[in-house]
Amino acid sequence: MLDQLPLSNDQRALLGQVVRYGITGGIVTMFGVAAYLVAVGWGDVPPLGSNVIAYLVSMALGYFMHARFSFRETSGDASAKQGGKFFITSGISFTLNSLFVWLFTNIMHWDDRTPVIAMIFITPAICFVIYRKWVFA
Repeated sequence: MLDQLPLSNDQRALLGQVVRYGITGGIVTMFGVAAYLVAVGWGDVPPLGSNVIAYLVSMALGYFMHARFSFRETSGDASAKQGGKFFITSGISFTLNSLFVWLFTNIMHWDDRTPVIAMIFITPAICFVIYRKWVFA
């Protein structure tokens, strides 16, 4: 399908990664968001505690899915170095999502579900660039 587009091989490879990242990232993000919403809604876990639960679910699922699918051409064999880079990037993701949770729920006093918008759109876009340029480069 991508072969039909008037793109260079590098552009085609990037587009393929973006599409696969979108699919994988969407799945990982939805699992994380679901974990957050379940914890904050039904589990009566405070928003930041719920974010920790969501982070743990997303990090574990995300590493394997991104290494094996999203960045399969460049990830090679999973190594401790690559895993460490993924862990650091996951920490950045966690920090961003925690910032959104804190800002929206504690500072702006919005509904506990409002950070989900930033978790779905902003954090994944930033992480894609880091994964592509550093983790799975």
